[in-house]
Amino acid sequence: MEKDKVLEQRPLHDPPQGMEPYDMKTTSDLGALSDDQQAKLNKFKMKTRLENEKYLRQHPEVECLVAGFLGDIFLKRPDNVRDFAANYFTDKDLPNKIETMLEERQQQIRQNRVLRKL
Repeated sequence: MEKDKVLEQRPLHDPPQGMEPYDMKTTSDLGALSDDQQAKLNKFKMKTRLENEKYLRQHPEVECLVAGFLGDIFLKRPDNVRDFAANYFTDKDLPNKIETMLEERQQQIRQNRVLRKL
């Protein structure tokens, strides 16, 4: 019985890099997925993660939207987050705010490049 407790703390399969361990099973439990299914699932997860990262690199405005929203949430700490979010994302001035954030981001990137050359 003690051996089963130790095994419960270790996954039977290696999770994809950067993802939480899973499949905490005992020696008497075969798990929900076969090794082949688990390998295919891991491959799918990694492919999806890479595609998401590629998309986010191609669309820096998404980062600005999320960063701006979270920054305002933490700064203003509204009682009703849903109403705050609705107002934030329907603000007619939001495109201008995002454009300003993108310009500031580009300026910061240029400054970092100059500093790295020094």
